[in-house]
This record gives sequence, C-alpha cells and structure tokens, in this order.
Amino acid sequence: MAHSISAKKRIRQNLKARSRNRARKDLIKFQVKSFTTALASGNEAKAREELNKTVQRLDWVAAKGTIHKNAAARKRSRLTRRLNAALAAAKAAPAGAPAKKGKGTKAASA
Repeated sequence: MAHSISAKKRIRQNLKARSRNRARKDLIKFQVKSFTTALASGNEAKAREELNKTVQRLDWVAAKGTIHKNAAARKRSRLTRRLNAALAAAKAAPAGAPAKKGKGTKAASA
C-alpha cells in the first residue's frame, strides 16, 4: 500500500484513467460489432454509415490517447478493406446467380 500522499493520489488517478480507457475501448468494440452486423446483412448504405461512425470513434479514442494513432489507422484500414471486399464480392456475383465454375481446371479435365 502506498504511504506518501503523492503515491496515493497517483493510485486514484490511475483508477480513473483505467476506467475511462476501458469505457472508450468498449465503445470501439460495440461500434465494430454494429459495423460487422451491417456488413453481414448486405445493406451497403448501412455498412458505409457504420464504417464512418467506427472511423470517427477510432480517431476520437486515438486523439484522447487511449490507443495509439497507428493502431487506430490499422483498424480503420482493415475495416475498410473488409467493406471493399464485401462490395466487390457482391458486384461479382449478383444475387440469385450461381457462381460460375472455371473452365480448364484440373477438376473439370479429370
């Protein structure tokens, strides 16, 4: 247990900062989950909107110092890549159309 006044104060400050940081990280987790569900639903407009909210939340938390700015940038990049991949897959295979099988594959020639 701390004995000096400054050490006791530091313990109080650390507890407050820890609870703030945990709350901010929880906000990020919930926002990423809402983006993931929007992406899984196939609603492009909703997914883009949720990505925008998630990016704003990530940047805000990084600005507060809870996470590093490069960590926020990395998460932002990965989420954007997921959205772009899902949109590209949706354009490549229209709804209801079966996926085409490639011509000249080993399975087709065997």
